[in-house]
Amino acid sequence: MKKLVIVLFFLNFVFAFAQTEVKITPKKCIPKKGFHLKLKSVFNDSRCPEGTTCIWAGEVSVLIEVYNDKEFVEEQTLTFNSKNREENNLWFAKYYSKKIKSIGVNPYPKEGVVVKDKKKYIKIVFEN
Repeated sequence: MKKLVIVLFFLNFVFAFAQTEVKITPKKCIPKKGFHLKLKSVFNDSRCPEGTTCIWAGEVSVLIEVYNDKEFVEEQTLTFNSKNREENNLWFAKYYSKKIKSIGVNPYPKEGVVVKDKKKYIKIVFEN
């Protein structure tokens, strides 16, 4: 019984502090209600690949389409680098009510590995 209480306490703690996340993908299906963001393309990816040594961290640009109730609203180009993190967070905050903890373009490049565009996505992690 004591072990069960400890396990339940631990699970409650984990779920209470769990972070939620959203993946913005090139998926074509647009929901009928509310805002929906779609990753149209990833380009200018100069991020330093894992397994290499670089002088600077690099950056990556994305083109995002915004829909509201299946209607096209806007198309936005965002560049992810160390200088404009706050600017990107503010843009995404227009469409998400939760506080954003981090935003990243995945998968991160690896030396000698080519990733197809349809496998790339933007991951937004929210604070609880």
